[in-house]
Formats: sequence, structure tokens, C-alpha cells
Amino acid sequence: MNWHSHEFIWLDWVIIIAGILGVSWAVWRSIEKDKRNQKGANSEDYLFGKGEPWYIIGAAIFAANIGSEHLVGLAGTGANAGVGMAHWEMQGWMILILGWLFVPFYQLMNTKLGKIITMPDFLKTRYTHRAGSWLSIITLIAYVLTKVSVTAFTGGIFMESLLGLPFWFGAIGLILLTGIFTVFGGMKGVMTLSAIQTPILILGSFLVLFLGLAALGDGNVGHGWTAMMDYARTLNVGKDGVAYGTNHMFHFETGDPMYDEYPGFWVFIGASIIGFWYWCTDQHIVQRVLGQTKGEPNDVVMKRARRGTIAAGYFKLLPVFMFLIPGMIAIALQNKAGSGFDMGYIMKDGASVLNTDAAFGSMVKFVLPAGVKGIVTIGFISALVASLAAFFNSCATLFTEDFYKPKFKGKSEARYVLVGRIATIVVVVLGIIWIPVMMSLGSLYSYLQGIQSLLAPAMVAVFVMGIFSKKITPKAGEAGLIIGFLIGMLRLVTNVFTDTGKKVMTGGFWDGTAWFWKTNWLIFEIWLLVFIMLMMVAVSFFTPKPSAQQIDAITFTGEYKSLIRKSWSKWDVIASIGVVALCAAFYYYFW
Repeated sequence: MNWHSHEFIWLDWVIIIAGILGVSWAVWRSIEKDKRNQKGANSEDYLFGKGEPWYIIGAAIFAANIGSEHLVGLAGTGANAGVGMAHWEMQGWMILILGWLFVPFYQLMNTKLGKIITMPDFLKTRYTHRAGSWLSIITLIAYVLTKVSVTAFTGGIFMESLLGLPFWFGAIGLILLTGIFTVFGGMKGVMTLSAIQTPILILGSFLVLFLGLAALGDGNVGHGWTAMMDYARTLNVGKDGVAYGTNHMFHFETGDPMYDEYPGFWVFIGASIIGFWYWCTDQHIVQRVLGQTKGEPNDVVMKRARRGTIAAGYFKLLPVFMFLIPGMIAIALQNKAGSGFDMGYIMKDGASVLNTDAAFGSMVKFVLPAGVKGIVTIGFISALVASLAAFFNSCATLFTEDFYKPKFKGKSEARYVLVGRIATIVVVVLGIIWIPVMMSLGSLYSYLQGIQSLLAPAMVAVFVMGIFSKKITPKAGEAGLIIGFLIGMLRLVTNVFTDTGKKVMTGGFWDGTAWFWKTNWLIFEIWLLVFIMLMMVAVSFFTPKPSAQQIDAITFTGEYKSLIRKSWSKWDVIASIGVVALCAAFYYYFW
């Protein structure tokens, strides 16, 4: 048996099949045990889960974030642009904001409203019912068009590069498998799968990292790191013939080819806006901590949820090393004489170009020994399913809690669970239908970045202003969300026509609007956020003040503040400082 084969052999396939059956059995057993304990279907448990240990919450938050876009896109970006995209991944500090600020706030609203809230519930309580409905609609559209479909699309690419499966077999197979899993597993299934796959995914990815560095350094990991960094410094050559390198996160010089895409310090601010929206207000992440109450005291619930976010903060430090740096290793191996490593080539715009999307899958096949390939692949497949299932489950939650339950009150819990499952199936179908459309859009990741930067400002504005200012009126919140979203969508339309500002629109109305469609996407995002906040302040001067009940929903009483204080100890503070310190150290090294 060739233990060092660069392809999958029979042993790997046996391990993959046995592993999938084993994971399926473990998840099924966990779900059945939970059903026996709760004695019947319960929509809140199906959609939100119930109190889990802090380390399970941390693993679930991490697993919900890690998807095929990391296995394909982050590694491919590492091969193309080095650590330039690390701003979006080095955000463990942002998850701390969820745990320290928003967990107590969401728990307060849970207590006052008497139920587990969704993000639209916040807008309905703090602003207007219309604002909450708009958030549900926007979130559902965003999930179908940019989350579910993208995960499946890049999953198909990953399955093709790793297992040799045809793209459509991998993409549709992943969606159908995840759809079935989510329909019958609910949040308990997602949580259980997350706990199983997270250690496999982490260990497997770090095996790829260290064995890849060893291959690049002729057996020495340290030499491999040096070789990778030295090669990265030779890349990103400008028109002036200078190699600006891909070994640093900030690009301040205008001659740097990456400056136009990631200009100076703006990239950090823009990434932070997107990160704040994603980690603190996005249903599919926040849902991991919203369900952590089962009639327990508030301080106990907050302690467990906060510690889960601290654990997730540490986990979030890992993807750069798990995926992005292996992509940098892959491009260095590709150009190392005699390495034997080959990502392959694809046709793009009539030319043959290196297939950097296959970077991670090619690394798995190239550096891992037989048998280990199979074990690690089980973790990767589980990660794809867990991430996609998180999106499916959140869509089911939003539809059931924000549309169906308010209109059809008093139905049985079994009916609500069934509606959630039907909503999941609808999302699966829409995801499959959208894939061919996405494939025709050209630059997938430019499109995705544009979507995120155009959705985030409105979300961030209404949540931040709603929490920190009692003077912002209900109509101001509604206007901020709706107008901010519409402006973002108008910019998206111009992005389609101008290839994100690369082409020029002239004549009539367009002659004087270049600032709107040509401004760098990150800078536009920042100014859009500023505009929405100022508009909300202005609207508040001319519209009725929020009611006492609306203000009460965001007011921390003295008693509640004491509960918050009871929920943390010095060790929580020390652990949180550790996350911030590690993020700062990474920025210092790759500045």
C-alpha cells in the first residue's frame, strides 16, 4: 500500500463511508435522546436548541462560521493575495462584543418579552413592526442569495478538487444532504454535529499547515515558513516593477496593485463594520446564544453564553492558519522546482490560469498520508453540512417566528416544527435554483463582498443607534433600515453594470454620479453607515418619540446590572484580554 499517495486510495474511501455512518449515528442518537427528555416536539427547541455547555456554544458559533467558502475561497485568496483578507478572519475580538455587550442585552429582552427573541423581534420592540418585517425579508433574501447558494457553490468546487466528484454532484448533493439533516435534526442536530466536527476540522487543517510547511522547507517547518514568506514578498508586482508583496495586511502605497481593492486603513474599518453586523446582529450567529435559557437564572444563562463567545473568540483566531496560510503555502509549492505539487489550470476569459480555488483540496491530497486523508475529509464534509445547516435553520426560525406564528397563533408545537421544516425545504429548493444564476455572474467573491458591504451599514446603524440612544424614534429606525437597504441595492445594480466600478457609465444622469458607483466599496460602505446614522438623527427631530415601553426594553435596571456583574469573574476578563492580545500580535506581525 502506498501510504504517501497524492490521491485518495481505497482505505480513504472506506474510512470516509464508515465515518459518515458513524457521525450520522451519533447525531441521530443525540436527537432521539433529546426527544425522549422533552417528551414531544417543541418548536423552540427545534429552532433554538436548549442550554448547552459553554464549550459546545463556542464550537457551534465557530462551526456556523466555517463553511466551504473558507475551504475554497479563503485558501484561494491566500494563494492570490496573501494575508490581505485576514482582516475578515482576525475578528475574535468582535465576538467578545457579542458576549459582553449583546448577550446581556438580548437576555434582558428575552426576560421582558417572555420569549426567545429573533433579531427582527428587537426591531419590532424598539422601533416598529414594519422595521422588523423588513429585517426578516432582507435577511431571508441575503441567506438564499449569498449564504446558502455560495456555500453550496463553493462546496461543489471543493468536492471536485478533493474527491474528484463532478461539480453538480458535489453542490446538489451537499444541499440535499444538509436539507435532510436540518429538517430532521433541527438545532440539536446542528449543535451535536458541530461538537463532533470542530476538533476533526481543526486538527486536520493544522496537519495540512504543518505538513505543507515541512514539504516547502524540505522537512523543516521553520524553513518552510521562511520560504513561504520570502516567496510572498516577491508577489504583487506593480506597474513600476516593484514587488509590494502579499505578506502584509495593510496596503498604503497607491502604486500597490492591491491598494485599489484594500485601501490603507479603510480596510480595517470596513471589515469591522461587516464583522459587527455578522457577529453581533446576524440571526445565524446570534441564534447560537439566544437559545441558552431553560428557566434558569439570568446570571447563569449570561455566564454560559458569554463564555461560549469567549471560546469562539479563540476559535476564530484559527481559520487564518487553517485555510489562508495553507493557500500561501500552496502557491509557493506550485512555484518550487521539483515539488511535484500542482493545483491545475482552468480557462478564464479565453486564457489558461492557475486554479487557485483548488489550493486547499490539492494540499490535502498532496501532504496527508493515506487514511488520514479520509479522516480529515470526514471533518471537512461535516463542517460543510454544519455551516449550511446553520443557515437553513436560521431561515426556518425567521419564517416560523416572525411570519407564521404571529398570523397563526395557538397552533400545536408539532405544527410549528412542521412549518419550520417546510420553510427549510423551500430554502433548499431556492438555493439549488440560484446556483446557475450565480455561476453566470462572473467574479463571485467581488459580488459577495459587495453584498456584505451594502447590507451591513443599515443593520449596524439601526442596532447601534437603537441600543445606545433612547432619543432615536421608531420611524427613524424604520427609515434607516429601509432607505439604507434601498441605497445599498441601487449601488449593487450599478456594480453589475460597471463591474464594480471598473467600467464607465456615461450620458445624462450618469455623468455626475461617478462618485456613487466608482467609489471604492469599503469607503462607500463607511460613508453609507455615517449617512444612515445622521439621517436617523435628523428624522428623530420630526417624528414621535419612542414610548415608555420601547425605552424600557433597552433600559438596564440596577437589579439587572447587578445580575450582569454576578455573571462574570476575573477569569472571564483575563480570557477575553487573551483574545484581544492574540489578535493584536497577529496584526503586529503581519502589519
